[in-house]
Amino acid sequence: MSLTASSQCFTQKRTLSSLLSGRVAKKQRQEDAQQLQKAAVQLLNQHQNLPNLLLEVGNPKPCNVMDKETMGRKESVSDSPTPHIGGSLLVSELRRQAAELGVPVAVLSVRMVLDRVQQLTSSTLEGEKKHALLNTTQRRQLCALLHSTQQLLSLGAFCSRLFWREYWRDQEQVHLEVVYHLHVLNILTLESILESERAVCSWLGAELRAVCGGTGSAEEEDEEEEVRHKVLTLVVMVLVKAGFRETQDPAAQDRDPGPAAQDGNLPQLCSSLLEQQLCWVLDASGRQHRDTAAELWVQLFDATLCGESVSPDALRRFFTHTLTHTLTYRPRLTVSDAVSMQSGWSFSCSSRLLTALFQKLVVIFRVDELLSHLQQVLETQEVNWQHVLCFLSTLLVFNPDTQSSLQELLSKLLKSAFEGYNLESMITAFLLARQGALEGPALFPSYSHWFKMSFGGANSCHSNSKKSLVFLLKFLSDLVPFDPPQYLKVHLLHPPYVAVKHRSLLKEYVSLAKTRLADLKVSLEDMGLYEDVSGAAAPVQPQCQAGQDAEKAVSLYESTGRISATVMEASIFRRPYFLTRFLPALMTPRLLPVKADAQMRFIEALRKAEKIPPAQYSSYVQSCQQERQRQQDGGVCVQEDDDPLEVLKSQLQEFRGLVTQGDHGEVSSQLARMSHTLGVIYPGRTDTLIGQTAVKLYTDTRTPPELHVKVVNLVLRSFCQCLLDASRLHPPNRQSPWASQFVSTLLGHSQLLSALLHRLWDLLANQGPSLSAAHVLGLGAFVSHLHASQSHCPLVQLCPAVLPGPVPVSEALGSALSCTTHADMLFCVRFCVAAMSYGLCRGDSQPDPRQYTPAWLCRKLLYLVPRLLPEARDDLPARGAGAGRPGTGVEGLWPEGQEQGQWSSLTDDSAPWRTSVRALWSHAAFRLTLQLPQCQVSFSEWLATELRVQRSEDALSDPDRQEYHQWACMQRYLPCPVEQGGCGGDQRRLCSDILNAILDLHTCSLQSPPATGTCLPDLLCTLQRQVCSPAGLLPYHLTAHLLKGVLGASMRCEHPSREVNQAWSQISLLCPLFLVSAVRWWGRLRVVLECVWRGQSDGDHLPEQLQLLQTCCLWAPRLEKGVATVPTGPPLLLAATLHSAWTGRGQSIQTSVDWLCEVKERQVLVYLLYLCVTDLLTTLLQPQEVKGHQKGAELCPHILSLLVPSSDWLLLFKSPGPDQGLYQSVAMVTSDEHTRLMPLAFYSLVLQLSPEDQDRTGRTPGFLHSAVLCYVSLLNLFLDGSTPRPIADLSTDQMDLSQILGSAQSFLLRSLSVGSAPFLSSSQLTQLEALCSELDPAVAGALSAHLSQEMDFL
Repeated sequence: MSLTASSQCFTQKRTLSSLLSGRVAKKQRQEDAQQLQKAAVQLLNQHQNLPNLLLEVGNPKPCNVMDKETMGRKESVSDSPTPHIGGSLLVSELRRQAAELGVPVAVLSVRMVLDRVQQLTSSTLEGEKKHALLNTTQRRQLCALLHSTQQLLSLGAFCSRLFWREYWRDQEQVHLEVVYHLHVLNILTLESILESERAVCSWLGAELRAVCGGTGSAEEEDEEEEVRHKVLTLVVMVLVKAGFRETQDPAAQDRDPGPAAQDGNLPQLCSSLLEQQLCWVLDASGRQHRDTAAELWVQLFDATLCGESVSPDALRRFFTHTLTHTLTYRPRLTVSDAVSMQSGWSFSCSSRLLTALFQKLVVIFRVDELLSHLQQVLETQEVNWQHVLCFLSTLLVFNPDTQSSLQELLSKLLKSAFEGYNLESMITAFLLARQGALEGPALFPSYSHWFKMSFGGANSCHSNSKKSLVFLLKFLSDLVPFDPPQYLKVHLLHPPYVAVKHRSLLKEYVSLAKTRLADLKVSLEDMGLYEDVSGAAAPVQPQCQAGQDAEKAVSLYESTGRISATVMEASIFRRPYFLTRFLPALMTPRLLPVKADAQMRFIEALRKAEKIPPAQYSSYVQSCQQERQRQQDGGVCVQEDDDPLEVLKSQLQEFRGLVTQGDHGEVSSQLARMSHTLGVIYPGRTDTLIGQTAVKLYTDTRTPPELHVKVVNLVLRSFCQCLLDASRLHPPNRQSPWASQFVSTLLGHSQLLSALLHRLWDLLANQGPSLSAAHVLGLGAFVSHLHASQSHCPLVQLCPAVLPGPVPVSEALGSALSCTTHADMLFCVRFCVAAMSYGLCRGDSQPDPRQYTPAWLCRKLLYLVPRLLPEARDDLPARGAGAGRPGTGVEGLWPEGQEQGQWSSLTDDSAPWRTSVRALWSHAAFRLTLQLPQCQVSFSEWLATELRVQRSEDALSDPDRQEYHQWACMQRYLPCPVEQGGCGGDQRRLCSDILNAILDLHTCSLQSPPATGTCLPDLLCTLQRQVCSPAGLLPYHLTAHLLKGVLGASMRCEHPSREVNQAWSQISLLCPLFLVSAVRWWGRLRVVLECVWRGQSDGDHLPEQLQLLQTCCLWAPRLEKGVATVPTGPPLLLAATLHSAWTGRGQSIQTSVDWLCEVKERQVLVYLLYLCVTDLLTTLLQPQEVKGHQKGAELCPHILSLLVPSSDWLLLFKSPGPDQGLYQSVAMVTSDEHTRLMPLAFYSLVLQLSPEDQDRTGRTPGFLHSAVLCYVSLLNLFLDGSTPRPIADLSTDQMDLSQILGSAQSFLLRSLSVGSAPFLSSSQLTQLEALCSELDPAVAGALSAHLSQEMDFL
């Protein structure tokens, strides 16, 4: 009887639970709870619909199939809802109806549950195809039904076996998700289902494949994906646990076995079912289209999915069984098929489904275990060679330890092969070695390298007996009909070692291989002289290979100076290739340089050796003349195809995502695919040339092929982006080795490497200041990895040759960083800080912490940081202390927890560069690195770099630069030991080094356009101020050394005399100190220089400029005798000769001075006055030398009296700089001490003038302004105590300094009182009054009075 029929309104509003709870609450005070329950049951028994009651009594909560707690366990009976009330009611009703029908309660409950299950899982529309999984509504109702069933089972009113037997009758209606829920709720386990019928296995396999490939509605997609994952995972766990347990489960022994268990063992059934699924996957891997269902099944092979349900041993047995079955699946291909088809089975060409399966299977094993198992399978079973070789490639790509283990295995196989003449081991070794070579040099050596190492030496396995040699040659001969031509070339180019007496055996094989190549229409004559035939890619076109041969031959000739033996042999034994391929590639018409380069010298050497036919050489010369207006093209083989570029873009984008995920295996896999794409863009591989051939890097502007430009920009941009993404998550020392693998992959393509180097040079040399912080960091890290991989990199030859000979790649790129301007210095320091920070941090996790930090980075920073940051000058690390000792390695670059903050500052454009520099400069690891000898900057290197700085674009102002030079010379390099690049405290050595650097600079300027606006004047000023004598002269030996150096350097030029004249003109202009010194020592220098010049120039006269110096030196003493002709020399030269004639030779020149005034040689007189003022100051600074300079001091008043009408002489007392006008050079002829005392000299001279001359002086334009400024400076000298102290023991001719200040004040006040002030403007009066207001109120008052008068007048 239906409850809804009798009480419809009641049941629509209240459920059974609420009804019972309400009745109990009302009656609890009057009746016993047990009696109330019985009464309710009796009442409801008369009004209940049993199928609806099954759903009503179920779990009041909807079944949450998304609950992760049910993932790894079955729900026990204790977890089910309490069977009181609802369960009792349901059982009572079942018993009542069973009694009426005369059937057992369990039979009735099974029938009712089965009907309800079939109703829920059947399609809503007739004829609709059954779905793999239930929808959300079906799943919720099924869970409620099965929770009720779970209660019936706990109360003994349900039979699970009977239910399955009835459910299985109609197999088409059996649903896998129903079985899943029965297992999870512990109603009916999957193991018992598998034991019940043998046909269950077939049904379960089909259901699994349907679930893998099923799709649901878009609204339920997320829930369905999770349910699918849980169902499949549960089935796999059960099958693995049952199929690969070590011993029979005791619980399974006690359980009554079903028919399937009686016919066959359950582990065998489960194993067989898993094999069926594996065969389905392997069949799918052989199809061209993608099978997403099979891919989903492969993803289940994960060691973490089974959790604690499956033991590690069972999982290892399952993975081992799966791997074995895969390697031996359908062994249809023979060894000969594998030999001929192997080149198409590399990792990048294999099925992704198959490689993904191998990737999952190898995770829990060590490499040696996998290779040992592979060897065992190869020795005991027939194998599928494609699967075996694909497995090896996958292992090489995903595990970096595979290379060494594989080489050990190959050695064992070869040893076994030759010890027992085992052909199987021989075949296996060759196939495995070739497969490894297919993956490129970053993962395994090339085949040619392996073949040479294995069979090319006298100690090889085959060299111990004739039988072993015959065995090898017989094996190679058997391979000939199936070997691809690239492998035959390897065997011919690098034949096995054969003793002389057995050469005939080798000739038989060579003849057979050449015949095979001829059948394949592959000419041995087209094989390059230096061709690398690794078999890893398609053969290079003969034209491209010939070009590579020519470039290699020229490089070898350039380094050795001789024609290589390979070329000589080819000219005799391979003459067709030599004449038709090699020579045309070498002698491509081009614009010949003025000075013969290496290629021209090599061609000339071949011509002299009679290796070039005369007609061919004449044709080449004629063609070069016709090509005079055209430049040589780059000469690379370009494949103009946009498709590979698009593929590379997609691969790089996918690679960027893999880097942040940190999956090492997937990163290696993607790099293998990228390498394959790069091999299409840059055809041909030159693995064996790496580390031997020098790549030419042209520093001039050349236009490479457009495709190569796009590829290089794409690669560099991707590297920078990946570095930023990875660095946001972890600092370099905690990142995966993705960057090293990336660079190693690029190094496998020599043409790409050349294009990369040219692009990097252009960026560093020409576009550096415009690069962002992210680009700078990325490029710095890239260069650091190139340095770390330099053992695998070719050397680089810069063209034109900036550096002597080929150099490592990072050092070549370092020479692109210029330090000549402010912008260049800032970029260079930013780049070096970024690269150094990355290198130190990256090396923190490496055995050699400094493998990522080139020494030139340290040298650049050691030069730039003290120059740009003055505070760093006092914080230089001690040289050599603890450098390189064990135990002084690099710890972490940054303290724990600060990596991200420090690292982010390097990628922030707004962060000041000084912050990053200071952080690096103060770090202990960096300071230890700076102490290494190879990281030091010697004094000569510092001078060479400093002399290239452009003064007008320098980061330092003139005073700051002079202060820096003084610190560098006197504090850094002068006390530094000679063996550490310093001067060892020897000022003469320091001076000599400076002069040598200047000579080198001018020698270079003779060969190239001279550098203008450099720091040469500053260094000369530093030299003069720090090293020269107080008299303003260079010592004789230094002057002679410099002049002899100029003469010697000119002899290397085409026109020595002209070069000396040009150099002397520049030196006279830029270094007046040297001019004055040469005049002073000319009497001793002339004889020496004439001997040097005549000995080197075959008796020629001295150059014109030196003859002019001789003429001037002879003119000065003759002037007193009435010689009136003035030589056409610089005014300073004429003044220096007059000064030298009087002070040096003791001759009187007063008459000469008067005559010069008459002929209006005013500039000569001004310079002469300055030289005499220098003598005057020398008598104050060095009273002991007063006798040598007293004559010059006595001449000063006379010269000044002659110059008074002009204001030029006032320029001598201005501050050094542009204010001195034509006489700026005088500051470079004296010392800082002399310059500081010029105000004292001013008043010393003026006060010695006669009253008439003083009056004339006061009327000179600009005099009063200069007089007040000199007076203020004189006051400061006395206040600071900086005036010279007189020595009482010496001559009384000394100036009385104690009275000069008072006399100067009186003279100045008198000058102001007589009306000289009108020569001053109001602004000058205001300025001077402000200067004197605190120092001398009397003078300030006089200036103020004149200012008031002027204002009144206005």
